[in-house]
Amino acid sequence: MSAGQSARPTVVFTRRLPRPAEEQAARDFDARLNADDHTFTPAEIAEALRTADALVPTVTDKVTAQMLNAQPLKVRIIANYGVGFNNIDTGAAKTRGVVVTNTPDVLTEDTADDAILLMLMVARRGGEGEREVRAKTWTGWRPTHMLGTRVSGKTLGLIGLGRIGRAVAHRARHGFDMRVIFHDPYPPPPSVVAELEAEPRASVDDILREADFVSLHSPATPETHHLIDARRLGMMKRGAFLINNARGDIVDEGALVAALKQGTIAGAGLDVFEREPSVSPELLTMNNVVLLPHIGSATLESRVAMGLRALDNLKTFFAGAPPRDRVA
Repeated sequence: MSAGQSARPTVVFTRRLPRPAEEQAARDFDARLNADDHTFTPAEIAEALRTADALVPTVTDKVTAQMLNAQPLKVRIIANYGVGFNNIDTGAAKTRGVVVTNTPDVLTEDTADDAILLMLMVARRGGEGEREVRAKTWTGWRPTHMLGTRVSGKTLGLIGLGRIGRAVAHRARHGFDMRVIFHDPYPPPPSVVAELEAEPRASVDDILREADFVSLHSPATPETHHLIDARRLGMMKRGAFLINNARGDIVDEGALVAALKQGTIAGAGLDVFEREPSVSPELLTMNNVVLLPHIGSATLESRVAMGLRALDNLKTFFAGAPPRDRVA
């Protein structure tokens, strides 16, 4: 630790974290916590970069090249609270010598549960049915009321077979006896694929043509922006469902609205949106869509673990060792 540097590094947190994570942060660092949990403005993030030793943003906080090019720049590490890190200009961070980390592994199971939840809700019209009961318009059981689509035994197409995709495949195969197909440009080892009983496909288009349910598990990159557009939605079966709890901009939301209105696909389950927290007004009016507020990792267990993982990366870094979750 260089002369003049505080014995306890200053760390700015852009949002409230679960209490165990904040208590740990206060023990380990000079923690500047967000007591009222307000959304940080760009100016506040820029100020943190200039005045703190470390920043802990969330996946909704943009850390741009312009912010990172500011003078002076005091921050040495950005410990992102989340798996995705496309909110940070990692190229600019690398240029300025700022380390970037994320929080993988700890939210895999809960995010996979969320994907299955979306699939079940949209196929069995769960959201629509719950609204009917609450509105007191349900008139009782009848044979033709609110008929949905069976999930068990259908074909699930996964776009991406990383940690979360693999966890979804395991649930689908063993819990619902689904046939699982996948496309991933960087697939896991053949032994992993064999254990999952998943079948590779050569392209995204192949998945879309064949699957009854298409679940997205790709990172947000320039290559995956609008990966699912009007052309690809048109390849899906008319009775198929699109599931997305990865990143909102993987799907062209305008094209999805059109496909749902025209009956190009049967429905969609969405936990993420292209312009969060804004949602296309037309989606709000559609019964063949399930809309959740980005709760894929929203269990106490995951959110505490994410905070502790970010803190572990910080402690390792300030101890002079490489943090295990470095992404830039």
